[in-house]
Amino acid sequence: MDKPLVVNSWNEWDPLEEIVVGIADNACYEPTEPGNRPAVRNHPDVPFPTGPKPPEAIERANEELAGLVALLESQGVTVRRPDPHDFSQPVRTPDFAVENQYCSVCPRDVMITLGNEIVEATMSRRARYFEYRPYRRLVYAYWNADPRVEWTTAPKPTMADDMYRQEFWEWPLEERHARMHSFEFCITQDEVVFDAADMSRFGRDVLVQESMTTNRAGIRWLKRHLEPRGFRVHPVHFPLDFFPSHIDCTFVPLRPGLVLTNPERPLREGEERMFLDNGWELVDAPQPTSTNEEMPRYCQSSKWLSMNVLSISPTKVICEEREKPLQELLDKLGFEVFTVPFRNVFEYGGSLHCATWDVRRRGTREDYFPHLSYEPLV
Repeated sequence: MDKPLVVNSWNEWDPLEEIVVGIADNACYEPTEPGNRPAVRNHPDVPFPTGPKPPEAIERANEELAGLVALLESQGVTVRRPDPHDFSQPVRTPDFAVENQYCSVCPRDVMITLGNEIVEATMSRRARYFEYRPYRRLVYAYWNADPRVEWTTAPKPTMADDMYRQEFWEWPLEERHARMHSFEFCITQDEVVFDAADMSRFGRDVLVQESMTTNRAGIRWLKRHLEPRGFRVHPVHFPLDFFPSHIDCTFVPLRPGLVLTNPERPLREGEERMFLDNGWELVDAPQPTSTNEEMPRYCQSSKWLSMNVLSISPTKVICEEREKPLQELLDKLGFEVFTVPFRNVFEYGGSLHCATWDVRRRGTREDYFPHLSYEPLV
C-alpha cells in the first residue's frame, strides 16, 4: 500500500490535515517602492513609518496567530511555522535596492500547493524578493520526505524601474475609471510577475486574478506550466476594484458549488458563466463590520479582509471574531463557524486565509466544471 502523500492539496475546502501559519517576528513596515506606496490610513499626508515594527505590535499579532494555531490543532490539524528571518536587512541586486524587507505573516502570498507540487511565486514587490526564505527549511523537509513531491520556483523578475508603471500612483480617479477595462496597473507586461495569493484552486481548475501583483505574462507562465499537468487556468478580472491585489478578499470558494463573492467587486461580464453553467451558487458577503476608516492605522488592505476566511473542511470554516454578519450568513449556509480575534494581524497584509499555506488536505483532483469549454494555450 502506498504511503500517504506528504504534500496534497487541490482546492480551498477539502478536509485540512497540515498547514503553515505565519509569524510576525522581526516584521518591518512596508517601504515605499515602485510597486507599493503605503500610506497611513485616513492620514495620507502623515509620513508612513519606516524600519522595524515596534515589539508591542509584533507581540499583539503573534498572540492572535498563536490563537489560530491553537484552534487548528484542536481540530486535529498539524501546524508548522516559518523560520525567523531578519527583515530589517536591506536588499540590493544589480537592478534595485530597498532599505528593508517586510514580514512572514502571509505565507499565502508566496507559497501555493497544487496537488503534490509546491510552487514559489515570483512576488511583485522589492521588499518581498526574498520572502520565500523563511519557508525553505519546510520545503526541503517535504521534498526530502516524499519523492512524489514536486517543487517549482517561478523565475524571479528583475524588479528594475522599468518593470513598473510608476505614473499609476498619480492617476486621478477619472483616469482609473477610463482605464479599468484595460487592466493596466503598476506592473508592466514585459516580465513574468505573480503573487500566489492571486490564485484560487478548484480541483482541475485554477483561477488567477490579473491585478497590481499579477500580470498577463505571469498568467501565461502559469498556463504553460500547469496545463501539461492537467490543470485549466482561467484569468479573472474585477473591473470595479481599482487597486486589485489578491483574490481571497473578492472571490472565495467555500465548498463544491458555493463561492462567497464581494458585492462591490463583481466579476467581469461573462466570466461568471463557468460557474453558473455548472450549477455553482455565488453568494454576496455582507458588509464588513469595520468601515475602511475603522481598519488598523497601518493596514494597507481593504475592509473586505472580512471575507478572508479559512476552510477546515467543506462544512467547517474559520471567521474573524468581530464579523458577526458573515458568521450568521455562513451558519445559514450550513457551516460550523469557528471564530478567532485577528484584527491586529490585519496591518501585516491579510487575515486568516492570507496568514496560512495549506500543505495537505484529504482529497484528490476533481472536475467541478464538467460543462466547461476550455481552450489550452498553444
